[in-house]
Amino acid sequence: MPQSAGSADGERELQEIQLACFRVGEQMYALDIRRIKEIIRPPRLTPIPKAPPFIEGVFTLRNVVIPVLDLRKRFGLTVADGLKKERLLVCALFGKILGLRVDEVTEVRRYTRKEVYPSPYFLKGPGTEFFAGVCRYDDDLLMILDLEKVLSSREKLDLEKIPQLPDDPFEEME
Repeated sequence: MPQSAGSADGERELQEIQLACFRVGEQMYALDIRRIKEIIRPPRLTPIPKAPPFIEGVFTLRNVVIPVLDLRKRFGLTVADGLKKERLLVCALFGKILGLRVDEVTEVRRYTRKEVYPSPYFLKGPGTEFFAGVCRYDDDLLMILDLEKVLSSREKLDLEKIPQLPDDPFEEME
């Protein structure tokens, strides 16, 4: 019996996705929790000359220099300073670490794969390529962020210039 219970748990895990829900402007977004290494208050940043406009700067966390991308700027929204609930999602992407500035992190929710739908085909225009899908969030829709696409458009952040971290980037950071 323990074998079947274990395989049922493993099967359910494959069918579920955990999404960290956050707000940028008035809209709710989500990111697969497996991409997020930690959530912190935004530190003081050092600007980077000639960086794309959505790159706020860099900061050091446990001796690792981390670039910060402001999602308000990335989505073409008005920048708001001094938001009390503002947070930085420290994320892993292609073996690199970067920070995403968001207005507020609200919760982590579990969804089954069947509850996640592809992005609507009629979404066109700047910024719509950033989303991997949508799901229900109470009476609204939650846009699921595709981290690779946020960084790989015309204003691409050159990920090759970010220092490569060890296999487990947070192993040395603890």
